[in-house]
Amino acid sequence: MTVKVTEDERISICIYESVVIAIIYFTGDQHFGHANIIKHCNRPFDTVSEMDEYLLAEWNNRVTTNDTVYILGDRFFRNAVSASDYLCKLHGKKHLIKGNHDKDWMKKTNLEKHFQSVSNMIEFSDGSHKITLCHYPLMTWNGIAKGSYHIHGHIHNNVDAAYFQLLKSMPNALNAGVDINHFRPVTFAELVKNNQEFKDGN
Repeated sequence: MTVKVTEDERISICIYESVVIAIIYFTGDQHFGHANIIKHCNRPFDTVSEMDEYLLAEWNNRVTTNDTVYILGDRFFRNAVSASDYLCKLHGKKHLIKGNHDKDWMKKTNLEKHFQSVSNMIEFSDGSHKITLCHYPLMTWNGIAKGSYHIHGHIHNNVDAAYFQLLKSMPNALNAGVDINHFRPVTFAELVKNNQEFKDGN
């Protein structure tokens, strides 16, 4: 049986097939090149090269060239390989929110080549949520009383410091660090789920 397709249907199919779905991801605290972070955060790697290769693979298995990635700081630390060599391999449109370990490698890197923006803090909406991005966890942020969210890094998987008990009581404060997000960039929904599970388990 031959199915006839009208011209309008043919145009609709072409438009549908040409639509590119872009996803927003969040991540942070990779510490590419930092051997001691394996011990400090109890990461499941034997060597820094194994860690770096895994982080790169997990990133590119998820992120496409059309996706947007907000990086919540501490991208590299004490890395023997140049930051540019790593950044050239990573997919996506990258926005960097600066962390405390980002000064040295940033001085040696063409930031305009690799990042859409570099900031200390960003406030934006993803269409469904108002979000404040900062490397450091904040006690309060714009719109907190109206249900807005704060996404941060910096603390890795540390649950011993006094601030963790405060963060446990703040469901809209979300840690984007790879140590609690399966070592990969995550969507907003995944970020909420991973943070809730981490807080409930600690």
